[in-house]
Amino acid sequence: MSIRDYGHVRNYEADGAIGAYRIFKPGTAEGQIAAAAAATEPLLGVTTDIDAADGERVDGVRSGFAPVIYGGNVAVGDWLTSDANGAAVATTADGANVLGRAEVAGVAGDRGSVFLTPTKLSTPA
Repeated sequence: MSIRDYGHVRNYEADGAIGAYRIFKPGTAEGQIAAAAAATEPLLGVTTDIDAADGERVDGVRSGFAPVIYGGNVAVGDWLTSDANGAAVATTADGANVLGRAEVAGVAGDRGSVFLTPTKLSTPA
């Protein structure tokens, strides 16, 4: 089950192909987004339900609850970051950029849900 309660949705130009329900990062030019591929990248949001080829228009969810494809086992409340394919994976790694917390449990390939709260995890000193 995925939860969809979009807050802010913005339209962008795809910088490279980007799939539906995938985590995105800034593209190479202003107004572009690209598929995220690592926890070290600035994670901005999740694409909506339509795949986009390079140069096509694509909607990106920036706040609220958004469906996202899981790339591994996820439990409710896990912090989510991006794998190499823009899918959401759980992390507790210090310094990882995260997109938000999982709203539903799932496994790789499931369309789960994330409450978007982009931040960087840091262990208190």
